[in-house]
Amino acid sequence: MVFNSVDFLIFFPIVLLVYFFVPRKIRYIWLLVASYYFYMSWNPKYAVLIALSTVITYLSGVLLGKAGAIRDTRKEKRTKNWIVAGSFVTNLGILFFFKYFDFALMNLNRVLGRLGIEMIEKPFDVLLPVGISFYTFQALSYTMDVYRKEIAPEKNLLKYALFVSFFPQLVAGPIERSTKLMKQVQQVHTFRLWNYDNITGGAAIMLWGYFMKMVVADRLAITVDTVFGNYGAYDAGVLILSAVLFAFQIYCDFGSYSMIAVGCAKVMGFELMENFNTPYFATSIKEFWRRWHISLSTWFRDYLYIPLGGNRKGKWRKYLNLMITFLVSGLWHGASFSFVVWGGLHGLYQVVGELTKPAREKIVAACKVRTDSFWHRCVQGLITFVLVDFAWIFFRCGSLGESLHYIKCMFGGFDLSVWSDAARLAPGLSAPEFWIALISLAILLLVDMVRYYKGMLLYEYLNTKALWLRWGVYLFLAAAIFLFGVYGPAYNATEFIYFQF
Repeated sequence: MVFNSVDFLIFFPIVLLVYFFVPRKIRYIWLLVASYYFYMSWNPKYAVLIALSTVITYLSGVLLGKAGAIRDTRKEKRTKNWIVAGSFVTNLGILFFFKYFDFALMNLNRVLGRLGIEMIEKPFDVLLPVGISFYTFQALSYTMDVYRKEIAPEKNLLKYALFVSFFPQLVAGPIERSTKLMKQVQQVHTFRLWNYDNITGGAAIMLWGYFMKMVVADRLAITVDTVFGNYGAYDAGVLILSAVLFAFQIYCDFGSYSMIAVGCAKVMGFELMENFNTPYFATSIKEFWRRWHISLSTWFRDYLYIPLGGNRKGKWRKYLNLMITFLVSGLWHGASFSFVVWGGLHGLYQVVGELTKPAREKIVAACKVRTDSFWHRCVQGLITFVLVDFAWIFFRCGSLGESLHYIKCMFGGFDLSVWSDAARLAPGLSAPEFWIALISLAILLLVDMVRYYKGMLLYEYLNTKALWLRWGVYLFLAAAIFLFGVYGPAYNATEFIYFQF
């Protein structure tokens, strides 16, 4: 069940209706049932995995709480370390088996083949459970938060199970922290549900999310999929444009899921963390990662980068920690060397950026450039976008070899006549569809400008305006989704890109 499906448009109102009327004490039970139903709509068997991860991390929390009562400090620390290690090894072992087993076996066989050793036959087929990377990391963050005494162990297994499986953000985030979402689950019986601001605000956030997904992302996907699927047949200009369009496609696709998740939760009285904050307005790669997939980047910062030593052990150790963090982040996204290269590039960008910072500052000072000027920020933003977009090629292509070949083709010959023909410039889209794509991107840019300069989400900004303007915008967005949304045959809803992770 995906957010942009008819099934969800039936499921969510039913969940709300029951949630708003059931006795306060059993609200969390109803949400837990709804969350498991939501997840089992993909494959009922994989509910066992999320349940297993839930039980393991729940018991880890309970055991960590009991270990805290040990009077011997050294024994307490040793016991806690073993509990955390057991939780991480078990959960990451499950993740490895379902997500990386085939990748590891394939590369092991490559090594064995070169050594002249008989290769290992694949014993079984493993299907990747949807959302496993997200809920595994969310559950593991609870273990670490209890270990660090940032939150007390949850005694109610069902409430904890709801924290792990909360359906709005279960499949593709944001990856919530126990210090925020767990506390809300514990207090759900106190929520004032018939809250006008929550309901209208949540609905408005969802509406913008649907616009991003169905009008922008899914339309851009037509050209992107066409070109990347047969990139050798297209002009270099088309390849460059398609790479740029993919940058906006993945932003709108993933950003829309987060927006709809935040909106769904808000309608029910929950506050989820913001996952995207105008990432393409960033003026450096470091700033980009403060604005892109915020829940994951902060997860790696708090649970990997800082434990590795962060920037506390010298400059070169800091650079090593950065590279390790981004390489692991790339691998988290997928079992492919192209994802590892994508992550490595972002780590390398930051290392090179820090190493060249003194020289760049001297050049800027010598040229008497105002670093706070609009045009200077524009140049920095453009350079950042080019670097990010170049790395996206490795993310989008199916393999490292395809990525390198795509880049090679980008530097081929340019046919300027292509730019005067929308059908040739954006394969798969007719001229009217191409203009719809451009106009929708302009609307996206306008909304992001409001977010960047005003510090407000769209609905927050509209709440400061006249009632006629506010509802006029909402009606326009609804009409745009209805008239210009991309619908498959028999309304076959397009899945979100990050479901594969």
